[in-house]
Amino acid sequence: MKKLAIMFGLVFAFAVAASAQTNTPRVDQRENNQKDRIVNGVKSGDLGFKETAKLLKQQAEIRKFERKASSDGNVTFVESVRLHRELNQASRNINRKKNN
Repeated sequence: MKKLAIMFGLVFAFAVAASAQTNTPRVDQRENNQKDRIVNGVKSGDLGFKETAKLLKQQAEIRKFERKASSDGNVTFVESVRLHRELNQASRNINRKKNN
């Protein structure tokens, strides 16, 4: 009986951990795309040191909010809207800084 309870607990723990990792797949994909755009801007010379630092700081703040939002295991609709709004702003900033 103990083995069954331990087994059930482990399965439940892994299920919760797996669901927490894939809680915001679209946000994760957008963050990866933006990171790639920043890297490409640095490689092409379109982004300078200060511009890159500001963009990376903005990306770190978005990741920090995403971690906070998903810390309880659920990202609410309001939190999701805020994440996408911040990602939209970051995308505009990347575009502006690459094309100035």
